Amino acid sequence: MKRITSFSVDHDYIVPGVYLSRIDGDVVTYDLRTRRPNCGDYMDNVTMHTVEHMMATFLRNSDMADQIIYFGPMGCQTGFYLLVRGEDHTRVLNAIRDALRNTIEYNGPVFGASQKECGNYLSLDLACAHRECIRYLKQIENWTAEQLDYPTGN
Repeated sequence: MKRITSFSVDHDYIVPGVYLSRIDGDVVTYDLRTRRPNCGDYMDNVTMHTVEHMMATFLRNSDMADQIIYFGPMGCQTGFYLLVRGEDHTRVLNAIRDALRNTIEYNGPVFGASQKECGNYLSLDLACAHRECIRYLKQIENWTAEQLDYPTGN
């Protein structure tokens, strides 16, 4: 069976940051790595779920709304995937930082936090999202398009 791209990246060298995971035609997948893999520091489900609700909403309401395809958590609990149309990496990085700032500054109800809107609406906590987004924004505040390649052991 063919090995998928994400399993071909050496996770021993990944540190928190933003990486270009793959390009499929006009769809670009970004790896928003908030944690170092396999080090025991994983996001809990409430944090991942709330960040997903907040970031997806802010990204889909940004000036990149028409290019956003998907934002969601990684099953390994160490980050998120963002899929967009087009290859304007600097614009995407700015949109990510803006969505993080918007989440940090937001103090209303979590977006989609009702039984009609979410399959697990009780598993949301804005304070968890605030902490995670503050932490991650510090890690990628000055990240540039030139840093999108995965680190290697070389």
